[in-house]
Amino acid sequence: MADMIEVDVVVVGGGPVGLTAAIALASAGVTTALVAAPAPADGRTTMLLTGSVAALEALGVWARCRASAAPLRVMRIVDDTRRLIRAPEVAFSAAEIGHEAFGQNIENRHLVAALESRAGEIPGLTRVAVPAETVEIDAVGVTVRAGATTVRARLAIGADGRNSRVRAAAGIETESWSYPQVALTFNLAHSRPHDDASTEFHTESGPFTLVPLPGRRSSLVWVVEPPEAERLQALDDAALSVEIERHSHSILGKIVVEPGRGAFPLSVATAKHFGARRVALIGEAAHVIPPIGAQGLNLGLRDAAMIAELVADAHRSGEDIGADTLTQRYDQARRGDVASRTVAIDLLNRSLLTDFLPAQGARGLGLYLMDRIAPLRRAVMREGVAPAAAPRLMRGEAL
Repeated sequence: MADMIEVDVVVVGGGPVGLTAAIALASAGVTTALVAAPAPADGRTTMLLTGSVAALEALGVWARCRASAAPLRVMRIVDDTRRLIRAPEVAFSAAEIGHEAFGQNIENRHLVAALESRAGEIPGLTRVAVPAETVEIDAVGVTVRAGATTVRARLAIGADGRNSRVRAAAGIETESWSYPQVALTFNLAHSRPHDDASTEFHTESGPFTLVPLPGRRSSLVWVVEPPEAERLQALDDAALSVEIERHSHSILGKIVVEPGRGAFPLSVATAKHFGARRVALIGEAAHVIPPIGAQGLNLGLRDAAMIAELVADAHRSGEDIGADTLTQRYDQARRGDVASRTVAIDLLNRSLLTDFLPAQGARGLGLYLMDRIAPLRRAVMREGVAPAAAPRLMRGEAL
């Protein structure tokens, strides 16, 4: 016999962003159903900026995974291109803006485990551990069918990734483009300490970015052209370790690649509306950006915090939490943050790929000015770590 569940909100998608939204909503007294199959094993890591860490602390999640994260106190950018115009090396220190660290780097498996653990403790959160099969929207609610279970809610939150079923049901289109690049991801052990510093080498094919993990370990995102990606993926662990050590100029000493490699073609996709027809989109259902500058998942977590804040406030006021006025407020609240990050990453990436001298010069000048003008450097760091218009959860405040 089929089960029928009636709640205020249904969240479709159980990655870190969907789990965060569901926990935030249920913790604020909004009855919530999370419809998602168990998350598959994920060898990637996430650089959680300070606002994201503050949100996870406020939700009772961070204490469960803090020991598995490594702080990022210094960020170095090194121009490793062989071009005529090269940018100066620039180092950013969190201490300069009064922070102990810019954030914490953690393996996704530890983050998801902590979120799952917290989600299991909240009485107002119902779990449906199978993927959504159909999503139907009408004037007063949304119906999600998943296996033998039907969930009825006033608002659906799509956290179901770039091929979002929820987005398709709402008839929301996307604008997208791709790059001639692939991001390779690895976790590494190394013989020298990283001293809580990341190093981003800018190359002609894209960034090569090392970020600290606990102990003498780091994560690597290496952006290369597709033929080079195929060559590197075909190497055995020993040969790949030698390649990585060479490209990192041995700054971390001897490299040993750990099991679990990832490869992700680079693309951008942005939904034309983040909210419409009793639907709010968060994470990659709303926007996909390259894994450059630690922005992707942090943007998604800000989405989750913002929709949870708006829904919690509306719920307390007795408003219709799925009304067009709420989804429009959500769209307006998130549009600027997503657009500005997308443009910045796109410009940086294209400036590395192009042989157009003025573009290379502009990138070099920008880094030079940040290196030389302290107020500009601090302003850029503050906005990158904690945007001015952040949701309450990102400031560590309860909903």
